[in-house]
Amino acid sequence: MNQATELPDLAGAQGDHPDVGLFGRPLFQDPSARALSRVGVVDVGSNSVRLVVFDGAARSPAYFYNEKIMCALGAGLSESGRLNPEGRVRALNALRRFQHLAQGMGLPELTVVATAAVRDAEDGPAFREEVLRETGLRIWVIDGEEEARLSAQGVLLGWPGSYGLVCDIGGSSMELAEISGGRVGRRVTSSLGPLKLLEIRGGKRARKAHIKETMLQLQEKMGPQRDRLFLVGGSWRAIARIDMYRRGYPLHVLHEYRMTARSVSATVQFIEGSDLDELRGACGISSARMSLVPLATEVLSRLVKTFRPKDIAISSYGIREGMLYEQMPQRLRDRDPLIEACRFAEAKDARMPGFGKLLYAFIHPLFRSMPEQRRRLVKAACLLHDVSWRAHPDYRAETCFDNATRANLGGLKHSERVFLGLALLHRYSNKREGTRFESLYELIDEKSQLEAEVLGKAMRFGAMLWMTADAERGTLKWFPKKKELHLRLTPDMVPLFGEVAEARLMSLGSSLGADVKIKRLRRPAQRSI
Repeated sequence: MNQATELPDLAGAQGDHPDVGLFGRPLFQDPSARALSRVGVVDVGSNSVRLVVFDGAARSPAYFYNEKIMCALGAGLSESGRLNPEGRVRALNALRRFQHLAQGMGLPELTVVATAAVRDAEDGPAFREEVLRETGLRIWVIDGEEEARLSAQGVLLGWPGSYGLVCDIGGSSMELAEISGGRVGRRVTSSLGPLKLLEIRGGKRARKAHIKETMLQLQEKMGPQRDRLFLVGGSWRAIARIDMYRRGYPLHVLHEYRMTARSVSATVQFIEGSDLDELRGACGISSARMSLVPLATEVLSRLVKTFRPKDIAISSYGIREGMLYEQMPQRLRDRDPLIEACRFAEAKDARMPGFGKLLYAFIHPLFRSMPEQRRRLVKAACLLHDVSWRAHPDYRAETCFDNATRANLGGLKHSERVFLGLALLHRYSNKREGTRFESLYELIDEKSQLEAEVLGKAMRFGAMLWMTADAERGTLKWFPKKKELHLRLTPDMVPLFGEVAEARLMSLGSSLGADVKIKRLRRPAQRSI
């Protein structure tokens, strides 16, 4: 095995700046964060070579460019000890293309990492030298534990403070890493990648015995891991797509998709009994990836039986996102990825950037008793309430729902995506019936649907009250036991409270089942001299 080349310290000393609160100064305006405005990384894996260019310094990554080329560098490596000759040519051509693309995008450099195939192959150093000579790109070869650490950091990019076991499967290896309290703990690598499993002699029985023995060794090193299992890697995502298809799941977003041990078992049986070509076409999976899925199911079945996690989450974030996380200042890592991304969207697309903060302060009394996890969705909705104003008015409500449920936002469960989408739909529409998204509403219960409706109608009313920064603002008060909603209108607000605004207030009161009471304040009379 080639000695791993350690990545340079990309984070660096960033200094200490206090976090001035959720609606404080956005960190993407900070010079140290703006240095991350466009970051290009390349992952040279055993099965594919991928370029990702991240744009924007919001806490959730924005994918400015994303291209994958299937090269199968690791095919036949166990028998020959060398990289697949055809794959080596394809990988070199891919890297040559990526370097030219980076130059066209004005990127100062690409960070390129290689994993199991290049580090294990005897001609790995020669391949790296050829790439450097032909493209000017320096490949950093990372060992299995470093690969596990970066993948785990990618998960932390989407779930800060999360805990559990991260499993990243590639073509030639599978890595495990534990995360707890926002930090990466123990980590280990193995040869349980599908390309390696293809080369085991003795058929399916011998392969399953090898997988079981290896998994027990991994369990001994990692210890009990009964929390959440985060799955990273293309083969896991392919299995998740099939699980969605089998279940008829309505939201086709892989990130944060949840499975159980029972659903994994059912999907494995479903795959075994299906025509793989038909299944591949129905689920939109490439033929190269689909050929590895049966092997990956054998690994996943044994993984779940061995570690018995409480639940299973798919992560679209992995080693590439971990490399972005590596470059973030700590105070950006500590921010909520959902809120930072929403603030970034408001600053870029809203008609009146900054109004989201005022809107949240105005409607907050309606949601004071909500748990913090739900109140953060209220904050996110207020920040996003106006970013889709360019859409045609007839489709604006549906556009808002579509954007919220399918956008690349970290820190959101699928049920939270639907809640946020419904709230933004009601920002522009009193009714949610009759849309093409009704099948998604079932992902949240009726109480949550009503809460989203109230939030949307509160924003719909509050958006009528745009005011100058120095104007005296009115207040909403909600008395849930008495079922009364009080609006106190300041003299500055009275001219804004016309017929449309009043109708929107009454619609909000109707959703709350509340009596609405309005108090109009008058300016003090001027004393004559």
